[in-house]
Amino acid sequence: MSNRKSMNPGQKAPDIPSIAQFNVQIALAEDVGDGDVTAKLIPSGARATAWVTCREPAVICGQPWFDETFRQLDPGISVEWMVKEGDRVEPDTRICKITGPARAVLTGERTALNFLQTLSGTATAAAALAGLVAGTGCSVLDTRKTIPGLRQAQKYAALCGGMRNHRIGLFDGILIKENHIMAAGSITAAVKSARETAHELTVEVEVETLEEAREAITAGADILLLDDFSLEQMSEAVRLNQELAASLPRDRAMLEASGSVTEETLPGIAATGVDYVSVGAVTKHLRAIDFSMRFTLEQA
Repeated sequence: MSNRKSMNPGQKAPDIPSIAQFNVQIALAEDVGDGDVTAKLIPSGARATAWVTCREPAVICGQPWFDETFRQLDPGISVEWMVKEGDRVEPDTRICKITGPARAVLTGERTALNFLQTLSGTATAAAALAGLVAGTGCSVLDTRKTIPGLRQAQKYAALCGGMRNHRIGLFDGILIKENHIMAAGSITAAVKSARETAHELTVEVEVETLEEAREAITAGADILLLDDFSLEQMSEAVRLNQELAASLPRDRAMLEASGSVTEETLPGIAATGVDYVSVGAVTKHLRAIDFSMRFTLEQA
C-alpha cells in the first residue's frame, strides 16, 4: 500500500514503518507501564505459539502495527502471515501465527489486536463504500475526523479499503470555509490570498449555494466542496461547472459532495456526476473487527 491515492497530487507517501513505530511506542507505554505483572505468572523460559483468527468478514489491515508491537517487546518473536494486507477474508479465517517467548507474546496480545481490529474495521468500512461507486468515475474520500493520534494509520486503512485520501492535515491542502470567507471579505478574495500565500497547494472552497459555486469556479478554485447540496443542486453544479470551464483558460474545477452521506445515499450522489464524495463516518464511527488469539505454551 505504498502508492498513496490522494486528491492532492503533491501529497507525499507516508512513512508507514516510522508511523507504526511511533504509534506502538505510545500504545505500549499506556498499556504496559513499568511492567506486565500478570505475565510474570508464566515461567520466564516458556515459549508460546499463538494463532490469530478473524471471526467475521473483513478487509485485513494493520499488519505493520501488529508486527511492530511484538518487535518492540521482543525481537525474538516471529509473526507469520497467512494473508496479505488488504485481503478480504471470510469468518473463522486464521490470519497469522506468532511464536516466541511466552511472556512477551502475552504482553503484546491486546495492543497488537487493538491496532489490527481498529484498522481492519476502518478498511472494511472503506471497502463497502468504495464498492458502491465502483465504475462511476466518482471516488470516496476520507476526512480529518479521525481518532486522535491515529490520523495517518486510519488514512492508510482507508486506502487499503479502496478509498482515497483527502488532505492529511492543515498543512498539505487549503480548504476555505465560511469563516475564512467572512474574514477575507469574499470567496474571490480568499482564493486570491490562498494563491499568493501557498501557490503550490490545492485550493478547495466550501460552497452552500449555486451562486457561491459560480464565484468559486470563476475565482479559480481547484475543488468545490458542495456542502449539504440536494441531488438536484449537485446535478446543476456539475452542469454549471462544465459550462464555465468552456470559457475559462484552465481545467475545470473538481466537485466534492459532503454532508450526511450514508450507504443508501452514496450511489445517488455519485450518479450526479460529482468527482468525489467525502465521508467522515468511515474513520469516526468505525466498528472494530472481531479477532481472537489462542495460545499454546511449551516449557523451556
